[in-house]
Amino acid sequence: MAERNQMDEGRFAPTDAYAGDREIQDGIIPAEPIPFKAEGPQPLLREIPPGESFPVEALGPLRAAVMAVQDITQAPVGIAAQSALSVASLAVQPFADVETLGGDVPLSLFCLTIAESGERKSSCDRQFMRGVKEREMALAEAYREDIVAYEVDREIWASKRKRLMADAAGTEKMKASAAEADLRALGPEPLAPLAPYITAQEPTFEGVLKLYQTGRPALGLFSDEAGGFIGGHAMNSDNKLKTIAGLSQLWNGDTVNRVRSGDGASSYPGRRLAAHLMVQPIVARLLLADPQASGQGFLARFLITEPQSVIGTRLRRGHDPLSDMAVSAFNSRLAAILETEMPTKDNPQELTPPRLPLSSAARELLWRFYEAVEVAQATGGAMEHVRAYASKSAEQAARIAGVLTLWADLDAPEVTPQAMGWGITLAQFYLGEARRLVEAGLVSEDTAKAERLRIWLLESWAQDDVLPSDILKHGPNALRERSKLSGPLGALVKAGWLVSLTNGTEVRGAARKEAYRIVRAGYAV
Repeated sequence: MAERNQMDEGRFAPTDAYAGDREIQDGIIPAEPIPFKAEGPQPLLREIPPGESFPVEALGPLRAAVMAVQDITQAPVGIAAQSALSVASLAVQPFADVETLGGDVPLSLFCLTIAESGERKSSCDRQFMRGVKEREMALAEAYREDIVAYEVDREIWASKRKRLMADAAGTEKMKASAAEADLRALGPEPLAPLAPYITAQEPTFEGVLKLYQTGRPALGLFSDEAGGFIGGHAMNSDNKLKTIAGLSQLWNGDTVNRVRSGDGASSYPGRRLAAHLMVQPIVARLLLADPQASGQGFLARFLITEPQSVIGTRLRRGHDPLSDMAVSAFNSRLAAILETEMPTKDNPQELTPPRLPLSSAARELLWRFYEAVEVAQATGGAMEHVRAYASKSAEQAARIAGVLTLWADLDAPEVTPQAMGWGITLAQFYLGEARRLVEAGLVSEDTAKAERLRIWLLESWAQDDVLPSDILKHGPNALRERSKLSGPLGALVKAGWLVSLTNGTEVRGAARKEAYRIVRAGYAV
């Protein structure tokens, strides 16, 4: 019997998982259980599949510069392409409104680039923004001289007006009549020089409007770390809808009206705004899942991409000297456009862009693209879940085609079939990216709040344990109400990011009714 037991012990002690599985299948329970290996915390959001390669051949006149910056920085080509497109849009947007199937629209593009820290977003942006920064420096130098001359002219004008007003109020009828005539001849108050800003990084919408009050009618909202804008004052719960609505109006080319009890009413016709926001995936996921940003059609106005990471593969030393020449050529072209006088009325702050028509062949191509995308939006179609993006894709194609057209030639008479082909190819790519990224971001509000809490716990909370009171006092603003906290806490416990501690467990010197231990190992933030 002992001999049989020794045999059984040798047989039943599995040496690997497969042996144990065979014994279980035979109906015999192993002498020792197979060790269980915990999987660790599980993600709250589904993994996003990799996207298609950026169609760099469709960049037309921007292709050489994009490939050059990619060569210099070794960043993903999609990041360089986004920077080039947005800067080109910033430069040409004052000079035309392009024809679309639904009427004329601005050449303003809104770009959203999603990439991890270390993907060299800033390096790409610096290469393409060099000409913008140099132009801003030149404008600032001229502004310092012009503002001194303006102050002198304004004082002279104000003194003359004050004297003539006194004369007009005099008792002598002939003298008063002459003073009135002189007042009319005096003309309006001298115009102040335009503030020397072409771009802004993290303004509120009110800040953008203030820039339009004192500065150029065509501006850019550019940030290589846009988390501060998206998570800041402009997009908090009090200001988000105002910011979204205002920026959407500017993208549309609508006149923005501002009414305030203290300042009265202001109107901003003929203004244009291009934008390029670069964000890390953590911030992007929350933005893409935001029901207000999605529901208002705000995100659908953006050309969105998340290029595949190349970190760990950038081992090449140096770059082709011809790449420096291509970047210099880009910035020379940029400088020439920025120095060109913008089409305005009597008011230098109100644009009057001419119309950039489509050739008949370009219009036919756009119609075919529109029809294909329209069919794909039907119930059960490939674009059913991204209808907001799909419904704007034909317009996006026309905008991109117009930008590429004027970048090559500011005096171009029309959009050619070749340029429209470029625009359609790029619009198709961005629509595919929207479908890939947005569908992955279609999560409930509770899941989005749980993800926000997870990120805060791992990034901002240094303790290994956390109490509900800690979150209410220090946590994300959206979770500083007890009624809103139970769902996210439960989701994190279920996913393994939190372990609920037994009632009465001592935490930081006191017994706690509810407390959690944070699990930091596992998936990266």
